[in-house]
Amino acid sequence: MNKFIGVLLILVLAASCKNETEPIVKITTEYGDIKIRLYDKTPKHRDNFLKLVDEKFYDGLLFHRVINHFMIQGGDPTSKNAGPDVLLGEGDVDYRIDAEFVPEYFHKKGVLAAAREGDDTNPERKSSGAQFYIVQGNVYSPEQLENTVKSINERRKMALYGRLKNQYKNEFARLQEANDSEALDELSEKLTRECDSLFVNEELVLTEAQKQAYTTVGGTPHLDGQYTVYGEVIEGLDVLDKIAAVKTNSFDRPVEDVVIEEIRR
Repeated sequence: MNKFIGVLLILVLAASCKNETEPIVKITTEYGDIKIRLYDKTPKHRDNFLKLVDEKFYDGLLFHRVINHFMIQGGDPTSKNAGPDVLLGEGDVDYRIDAEFVPEYFHKKGVLAAAREGDDTNPERKSSGAQFYIVQGNVYSPEQLENTVKSINERRKMALYGRLKNQYKNEFARLQEANDSEALDELSEKLTRECDSLFVNEELVLTEAQKQAYTTVGGTPHLDGQYTVYGEVIEGLDVLDKIAAVKTNSFDRPVEDVVIEEIRR
C-alpha cells in the first residue's frame, strides 16, 4: 500500500511540475484581472502570444466582441482608441498560425482560443496571428448536450456537403443543361458517398471529459475541432462573467469600451 501511495505521489508531483513549467500571463482590465496558463502542447500559439505580450501589442486594445453565454474576443489592433461607431474585428497582424488541434483541449468555460477566418477562405483552419477569445458558454443538462451534439453534426455535415458540391458545380451545371438526369443522380450519389467518408474527420464525438465539463462548468462544444485552444483561465472566471454581461450594440461591441489595459507575464 505504501509503495502504491509513493508511486501515486510521484505521478501527482510530476503532473504539477509540468503545469508549473507552462507560462502564465495576466490580463488587466477595469473589471479585474484574468490569469491564463498557456499550454506547452500548442507551442506555436503559445510562443506567438508571448511574443505579442512582450511587445506590449495588446496594451490598450479592446474586447471588441462580447456575447454573453458565449465568449469575449479581443486582439484587433484597429480597436485601440477606436471611435464608438467604428466597426471592429477585421484587424490583424500580417500572418496566420498553423492550427494546433490537441484532443484533450476543448472549449470548456475559461479556455483561451484563437479566432480565425472561415473555412471557405481558410480550409486549413489557420489561426489569426493576434485575435483571441475566452470561452464563457453555457452549462448543459445531459439531454441538452446530446441534442446539441446531434444538431452540431447535422450542420457540419450539411456544410461539408455544400463545400464538396461547390467543387462539382461546373459538372452539375453541365449535366443540368444537358438534362441528363441519370448522370446527375450518379454524381449526387458519388457526392453523398464522398461526404459520408470525409465526415468521419468532422463529426463531433464527445469524450467523457468533455461531457463532464459541459454538464458542470459549461462551454461551447460546437467550436471543438474547429478552432485552436491554447490556454485556460486559472484565476478570474468571475471577471470573465462580468465582461460577458456588459451591454453591447447590434454588432456585439460593448457600448462602454472594455479596455485590455495590459497583458504581462
